[in-house]
Amino acid sequence: MDHQVNDVRIHYVEHGDGVPLVALHGAGVDHRDIEVAIEGAIPKTGYRRIYVDLPGMGRSTADGLTCNDDVVTVLVDFIDHVGGGPGMLLGHSYGGYLARGVAARRPDLVRALALVCPVAEQSHDVPDHDVVRQDGDAYDELEPAQRKRFDDYFVVRTAANAHRLRDHIWPGITLVDEAALGRIFGGWNVDLGSGTYSGPTLIVAGRRDSVVGCTDAMQLVERYPHSTLAVIDDAGHALIHEQPALLSALLGDWLAEIGDGE
Repeated sequence: MDHQVNDVRIHYVEHGDGVPLVALHGAGVDHRDIEVAIEGAIPKTGYRRIYVDLPGMGRSTADGLTCNDDVVTVLVDFIDHVGGGPGMLLGHSYGGYLARGVAARRPDLVRALALVCPVAEQSHDVPDHDVVRQDGDAYDELEPAQRKRFDDYFVVRTAANAHRLRDHIWPGITLVDEAALGRIFGGWNVDLGSGTYSGPTLIVAGRRDSVVGCTDAMQLVERYPHSTLAVIDDAGHALIHEQPALLSALLGDWLAEIGDGE
């Protein structure tokens, strides 16, 4: 399905009925990356799960967008018109940064916020990219270019995670509009305001995250007074794939704070 915001076409898919939950993926992929992870982590009933292709990625366009604040404007319009009322907002990586911008600008649209390995204005104390697990058969069904991306993204390198990259992550990588992202990322900083967001907030970070680290995520609790913070040891930036059981438990508690998704 598509939603038009001025010159921008936002493509999205959705599953189920109930409380709306909008999920935003990271940079350089499309909705399939976060869709496969969240569909396996939350209940299939009681929630209308909406997965967005962010501008310049997947099948969404980015005409006229010059900065991340422009992307937040598009997302606010999308959630306001497609979400069907205040809902849950979840973002991974770059999607987490944008989700923070939406919650700051229109807190009335966000009943609860989840930030998984969120990118920030800049990252501090980022660890080395150290492998947690390396299975011998992890590369058996990957092409050479896929293997490099797999190594760059994952610190838990199993055959199951390799299949996820091949089937659900790699197709989105091939659709990225690099020129559009370069233009948007040139205006990187999102206006997050000076206030706090008071809704239930889940913040999850991977201790082995060599992209954004976990220090900045830990400091976010000051901006979100009703937040739960979890730092997962054996997980990197691909935490949504590497630690599915822990993610499911944490999201279950987060969803329960709203209480009407059953």
